[in-house]
Amino acid sequence: MCGISGILNLTRHETPSRDELERMIHALEHRGPDGYGFLLDGPAGLAHARLSIIDLEGGDQPIANEDGSVQVVFNGEVFNYLELREGLQARGHRFRTRSDTEVIVHLYEEYGDDFVHHLVGQFAIALWDAPRQRLLLVRDRAGIRPLFYTLAGGRLYFASEVKSLFTQSVVTRELDPVALGEVFTFWAPLEPHSLFQGIHSLPPGHRASVERGELRVERYWDWEFPADGIDNHQTLEDWATQLRELMVDAVSLRLRSDVPVGAYLSGGLDSSVITSLIRNFTDTPLRTFSIGFEDEEFDESGFQQELVDYLDTDHTHVTCSREDIGRIFPRVIWHAESTILRTAPAPLMLLSERVRNSGYKVVLTGEGADEVFGGYDIFKEAKIRRFCQRFPDSGLRPRILERLYPYLKYSPASGGDFGKQFFRQGMEYIDQPFFAHVPRWTTTRRSWRFFSPELKQQLSEQVTFESILSLLPEDIGSWQPLNRDQYVENHTLLSGYLLNSQGDRMAMANSIEGRFPFLDHRVMEFAAAIPPRYKIRGLNEKYLLKQSMAGLIPESILRRSKQPYRAPDSQSFFRDGKAMDWVKELLTEEELRRAGYFNPGAVQKLLRKCAGGRVIGFSDNMAFVGILSTMLLDKMFVQGYSSEAFV
Repeated sequence: MCGISGILNLTRHETPSRDELERMIHALEHRGPDGYGFLLDGPAGLAHARLSIIDLEGGDQPIANEDGSVQVVFNGEVFNYLELREGLQARGHRFRTRSDTEVIVHLYEEYGDDFVHHLVGQFAIALWDAPRQRLLLVRDRAGIRPLFYTLAGGRLYFASEVKSLFTQSVVTRELDPVALGEVFTFWAPLEPHSLFQGIHSLPPGHRASVERGELRVERYWDWEFPADGIDNHQTLEDWATQLRELMVDAVSLRLRSDVPVGAYLSGGLDSSVITSLIRNFTDTPLRTFSIGFEDEEFDESGFQQELVDYLDTDHTHVTCSREDIGRIFPRVIWHAESTILRTAPAPLMLLSERVRNSGYKVVLTGEGADEVFGGYDIFKEAKIRRFCQRFPDSGLRPRILERLYPYLKYSPASGGDFGKQFFRQGMEYIDQPFFAHVPRWTTTRRSWRFFSPELKQQLSEQVTFESILSLLPEDIGSWQPLNRDQYVENHTLLSGYLLNSQGDRMAMANSIEGRFPFLDHRVMEFAAAIPPRYKIRGLNEKYLLKQSMAGLIPESILRRSKQPYRAPDSQSFFRDGKAMDWVKELLTEEELRRAGYFNPGAVQKLLRKCAGGRVIGFSDNMAFVGILSTMLLDKMFVQGYSSEAFV
């Protein structure tokens, strides 16, 4: 795990300066505190900040092929590097290190740009082909590792994080209003947008090449689902057996390391799968870490302890308070580099800090299982809504929705009439591939009432639910409904929010590498072929995954209703009815008017509502956290303040 950055002159054969690269890569020191490496060659300059995990002595980057004509800097891991290395050596390639990085340059010699199809891993890659004077950027299939680029002053700049790009004065510091509208609708900017004007995120499963001054971006991989009705008619037992074998291999590969590897344990199914497979199918010592909360509404410590006892793990538990969240939130936004609508990333930053202080650099985590195996309530909601749509006047069928939210006091399903009305909304989109997401997007979009009138008018014409259609494959209409729902979820919330704000950024803030077995592309492709009836059986989510783990996980966890990971939101920023000092200063009418994104009067009213403890619903909580994080972004990245200014 590392940080990368670089510069390519597009119009002049002029080598970037070492000082420019130094500034860029030192902004990523948290991603790679173990050393730096540089390449200056013709119009290109590459830089690397290293977090040493494999080949601790000999893996410094850039790494070259035998004659030095191909050079690479790399953020991430190639987990099948031992098998690839053996095959490449049989073809006559000579290796100088034991690093997983070195297989990339030799694979490129063999297969050109298609080398990426041979990688099992999580990665952001920058490869310089000197003879062709060609730069190649590649991002992993799921979007686990970030990679940004921008064009400015006749150059292409790229980096693992936007803050690295902002070390160059030619790069404009400005929030993108369209991306802001997308976050306040879809929870994340739509590919390839970032939150910053003119700065692009290389989408998951894409590569970008620059040759003779021309930039070309293309997709090399995507989530592909079978057409409606295609079924290989395997039995449930056959599917479960194959899945268990595949998950054992995915977990085993991600334990490869020259430093100790730990695992996150949430108390839910997904982390239980990972930790149980480590315990039962590997000889790796099981070291686990978990986060809990002082507020009982959010705490899962009891379930975590049950699994700790069951697996007999060496365990560390961190308890997070509302005060902790308010205290570290500015640092969360500094690392997330995005507007966020929940405080959930903050406790994960505390957890990664404890992991680092415990002497670990690597953890396995369960992110991705809900997207891959159909675990979210939104998938079950859509199943019920489609079912109810056939009998729109029934007063009984919507009551099934109450089974989805036993844990949520203010659930839409908590009142029969309100629940019935809520889940009927968006029926005009019943034939659209994004039908499942309309209730979520509608709730999130209510936050637009806090935008300034000018911004609201602009966005009403530029950001609509139909904006997502440009990202969807032409044949998505032939897929089964659950598969359509999964595709939309994976191209909005997964890479844009979960893997960014809750995944990579919160771990790397403390120089921790997270590894994601459920997002092994072989697991993703296998799961895409699973018949929907085995993903959600009735209203039993991730049914096949549970079947595959029978006998390895306590029955209480297998039978437990899904509990989404949540954390205290707006009340984390108030003490005894008063906003924290930095919150008050950030949300003054003067500051809000200067920034121009929000209506000062409406935000002040919301601030008083929060201070009085009267914010109880999703919409107001999301709006407050979104407004606060946006103002922090503006202050830190547009105005140039340090996160330390908000202590």
